[in-house]
Amino acid sequence: MKILQNDRIKAKEITAFNSRNLLMNRIIISYDEIHIGCMFIGADGIVGYHQATTEQLFLIVEGEGWVKGEDGEEIFVTAGFAALWDAGEWHESKSEKGMTAIVIEGKNLKHYLPEYGGVL
Repeated sequence: MKILQNDRIKAKEITAFNSRNLLMNRIIISYDEIHIGCMFIGADGIVGYHQATTEQLFLIVEGEGWVKGEDGEEIFVTAGFAALWDAGEWHESKSEKGMTAIVIEGKNLKHYLPEYGGVL
């Protein structure tokens, strides 16, 4: 067994796509091209509007904020909700108070989460 630490202290600052107050830790990179990471979006933080390079599940585990896809509609999310973006889809995430999300990226992701209003 190995004990791993996932906290803001070891996270890397991300500024791409005009992102701000955003830290990220890579957790797992698979040989099957699946990447898992943890994003710490601080108060008034934003993951800037950009295209997903592959399918992406954005699972909120703490805090609250907004997510949006190509239609531009901002959806309020809290811990326990997730957004699933398709490869190539433009998207953005932001928070006024702070939000932590597990990000899973890869090809052919299949989700088993119940849908809520067609958003998840």
